[in-house]
Amino acid sequence: MRYFSRPAVPNPDDFCLVLLSTEPQACVCTCGGQLWWPRRVLPPVALVREFFLGESADTRARWVLVVAQGPKGSEVQPLRSVMAQADAMDSGALARAVEYAHWLEIHQFCGTCGRHTERRFTEFALTCPGCGAEIYPRISPCVIMLVHRGDEILLARHARSPAPVFSCLAGYVEAGETLEETVLREVQEEVGVVAGTPVYVESQPWPFPSQLMAGFCAPWKSGEPLPDGHEILEAKWFRRDALPALPPALSLARRLIRRFYHDDSL
Repeated sequence: MRYFSRPAVPNPDDFCLVLLSTEPQACVCTCGGQLWWPRRVLPPVALVREFFLGESADTRARWVLVVAQGPKGSEVQPLRSVMAQADAMDSGALARAVEYAHWLEIHQFCGTCGRHTERRFTEFALTCPGCGAEIYPRISPCVIMLVHRGDEILLARHARSPAPVFSCLAGYVEAGETLEETVLREVQEEVGVVAGTPVYVESQPWPFPSQLMAGFCAPWKSGEPLPDGHEILEAKWFRRDALPALPPALSLARRLIRRFYHDDSL
């Protein structure tokens, strides 16, 4: 999908992504199992907000509708569940749609002078007619890291996890830090382990609500895992033949694990 913003008038051949909320626990309204609703079959909705997202490979326009209530006949599913089932293209579109919807919701008014903001249609940006402030979507950088020792990997059960799964350690980048410094600090703070030089692997947008995850692998250097008891409830070393319940297949954490073991079946 090509993403851009421009003035456009919806027509019946356009497609819509229908969101029930702009919060991190956003829900997606699917139509007969389909993520994108043909506009011509969309029933009446209590519309909160609508914006143009971009065009798909077949040049069909894609719109995002934020609604107060799910349309009649729709199936409402949590965003996390839908992302876990979506392919890479739809997952990226979902992330972008939810992040933009959240951004538009929280920046209706200028943080400097309080005036109502206005959309700029040549790009995803807001402007203030009062003081001239320009507001762009903000992304929070995070790191997620797979610490390894021989054929073992260090996985943790997070207090905030919605399911009893074990995943990689992760954390937000603080002001003045490099990504690599954040990896080392977070590993030591969360489980008391000292990691060696981190190696960047890949990244993933994570719209809960507006994060960009940078994935690393890092060798173990010293120490044994001792959970902090607040963010991390359990932390253990695992081997390939005794892995616990893992995060969804599309998640960056799962991809780091598959990459480390060179096993796409994981």
